[in-house]
Amino acid sequence: MSNRLWKQIAVILLLPLIAGCGSTRPVHYYVIEESVTPANSSAPQYPISILVARVMTSHLYRDTRIVFGSGPVEMGTYEYERWSETPSDMIQSAIVSSLRVTGQYRSVSRIGSKASGNYILRTNLYSLYEVDKPDFAARFSIQWELFDSKAGATLWTGKYAHDEPVNGSSVENVIEAMDRNVHGGLQQLTSELGQYFAAHPPAGQ
Repeated sequence: MSNRLWKQIAVILLLPLIAGCGSTRPVHYYVIEESVTPANSSAPQYPISILVARVMTSHLYRDTRIVFGSGPVEMGTYEYERWSETPSDMIQSAIVSSLRVTGQYRSVSRIGSKASGNYILRTNLYSLYEVDKPDFAARFSIQWELFDSKAGATLWTGKYAHDEPVNGSSVENVIEAMDRNVHGGLQQLTSELGQYFAAHPPAGQ
C-alpha cells in the first residue's frame, strides 16, 4: 500500500478525534409552566375521578426536539433546542395540573396509575411548533374527548387551535408564545369541561 494511501486513511481516522477536541455546542432545554391558578371556591364541586390518558400524537411529538415549520408542507426539528420532556408527556402533565387546580373534581390522575376513575379524558395533539408563514407564530392545536368507561360512550368533545404571535425572533421568544398558547388551550379545556358537568351533573357517583 502506498504512503499516500496510508496518509489518507490516517486523516480519516483522526477526523472524529479532531472534531471532539473543539468546544461543543450546548443543548438548551425548555418547559411549559404548569398551571398555578388557585381554585375558584365558588365553582361547583363534583365527586368524580378523572383519568387523563396518554396523549395521542405523531412521532414528531414523541421526541424532545422542538419542531418548526418551513413553508406550507415542510417541517424540521432543532438539534440543540429541546423540550425537557416529550410534548406528549408534557401536555399530559399540564392537563392533569390544570384540572386539579380547579378544585372541581375529587381526583385527577394519569391513566396507568393505581387510581381508578369514573371518566377518561382522551387527547389528540395535532400541532405544537413554530411557523414562519404567513406570520411568525407558535402553533398549537389539540382535541379532547371525555369518555365514560362504565357506559362505554364518549360524552363530550372539545378542540382548540390557535397561532400565537411571537414577539421577537429567538427560540426563547417562540417558547414564550408557545407557553401562552398552551395555557390558553388548557383554560378553554377546564372551562368547557366544567360547563359540561354543570349541564350534566354526575348522578350516583
